[in-house]
Amino acid sequence: MKYIVVTGGVLSGLGKGVTTASIGRILKDRGYEVVPIKIDGYVNVDPGTMNPYEHGEVFVLDDGSECDLDLGHYERFLNTSLTGDSNMTTGSIYKTVIEKERRGDYLGKTVQVIPHITDEIKNRIRKFKADIVLIEVGGTVGDIENQIFIEALRQMSREPGNEFLFIHLAYVPTIITGEQKTKPTQHSVKELLSMGIQPQIILGRSENRLGKDAKRKIALFCGVGEEDVLSDPTLADTYLVPMEFVQQNLDGIITKKLNLRPTSVYTSKWEHLVEKIINHKHEITIGIFGKYTSLEDAYLSIKESFKHAGALNSCKVNLRWIETEDMQEKDLHSVDGILVPGGFGSRGAEGKIEAIRYARENDVPFLGICFGFQLAVVEYARNVCKLKDANSTEIDEKNQHPVIDLIPEQKTINNKGGTMRLGSEPCRIKPNTLAYSLYKANDIEERHRHRWEVNPQYIKLLEDNGLVFSGVHSQKNLMEILELPKHSYFIGSQFHPEFKSRLEKPAPLFVGLVNAILKKKGKKI
Repeated sequence: MKYIVVTGGVLSGLGKGVTTASIGRILKDRGYEVVPIKIDGYVNVDPGTMNPYEHGEVFVLDDGSECDLDLGHYERFLNTSLTGDSNMTTGSIYKTVIEKERRGDYLGKTVQVIPHITDEIKNRIRKFKADIVLIEVGGTVGDIENQIFIEALRQMSREPGNEFLFIHLAYVPTIITGEQKTKPTQHSVKELLSMGIQPQIILGRSENRLGKDAKRKIALFCGVGEEDVLSDPTLADTYLVPMEFVQQNLDGIITKKLNLRPTSVYTSKWEHLVEKIINHKHEITIGIFGKYTSLEDAYLSIKESFKHAGALNSCKVNLRWIETEDMQEKDLHSVDGILVPGGFGSRGAEGKIEAIRYARENDVPFLGICFGFQLAVVEYARNVCKLKDANSTEIDEKNQHPVIDLIPEQKTINNKGGTMRLGSEPCRIKPNTLAYSLYKANDIEERHRHRWEVNPQYIKLLEDNGLVFSGVHSQKNLMEILELPKHSYFIGSQFHPEFKSRLEKPAPLFVGLVNAILKKKGKKI
């Protein structure tokens, strides 16, 4: 087996996820089968119970796994669907080992970090079969929580039959004089060497490409050739990173070092896709009326989905992040379209409802996702169906008209982690609807992450007053898509379409929103 391990040095937040995904993309475009894995050192079993301010967006896979947002990068760059096995945390490893110990699987042995924890890590990695297994180690070299994972990878790299390539991504700051300082990179590599690992390729994460002096110093002090020190500069868009790496022959260096078999030459398909993002005819502004807008990573997949939808429509989509607790009327007038994303809790809910009302009454193109879908139902119930105190029981447990309520199986759940309605589920779309014109299919599958649903007791009243539920769960009486037929574009989904959006295949609901705004502005697509 051939493995590529990406580690990070100096500080976190350098973009290891995008770097790892980009490496995967350039190898895939050379004809290799690549499977990515993300390792996270935190003790949470998964990030599902974390506030987005702690760790950014919680990304959801088809199998219902709640995982790190970097798996979203992998899926988008590689145009593939992953499983929960591709995200490994300290918590999940220890949970499995402790469960085995409780069952007596270790036959009376003293359970220890080495070999039992390291063996569990290695066993999980060995499950993957591909030309290349691509492993990103989260955090920074030197973090105490990552040491056991690095030790397991060190052990695997010494096993017969395994070929390992270690790539180290380290920050190279530029000081006020304009000089690129390599000392932090030298120290992070020294830390890695102390753990028994010599990186073979070093990527310098910096504002600009590395100069000759910086490359020479890194090579000299870190034990690699100058040709193996490459730049990972800040670019106009993350989708340009694979092309930057190809320009520096990273794919060629990797194939040589791993003795990879010859395959088809690198294709230019990715360049053509990215070109549509960079070169555009139109420009629009969409307001994201949310709760976590001060951290854009909380809505990372939404941001990326608008890039995909914009590329298809030759349009640059500017996003305005609006905190609904502090929303002002001018915020509503300053955008071409409105999106209300998913979220939890009552904070900012009334502001979101007001944004939805404004979109509905003023024919402003609107998309509501998950909580946004639910609040669209609340707004319609209040202002069209005249149920003045209608609400969700998530916001007000004792309201008189709970148009949004917990489904029965959710009412008896006590544990918060991994117990929502999660993953890909079927939806049947009604013919002659906006949803059908967007998806062009009777049956679709989309990913979910929520507990509350439209209360079946109010569906007839809502429909009698003009709201159309154009998508319904194929096996259960659960509302999946709503729309308003006489509106320029008013649609909401209980599922999260952003989780399946790709540059190669943009999410239809996002494409429709961008398309509707351009049409309203009289632009030719």
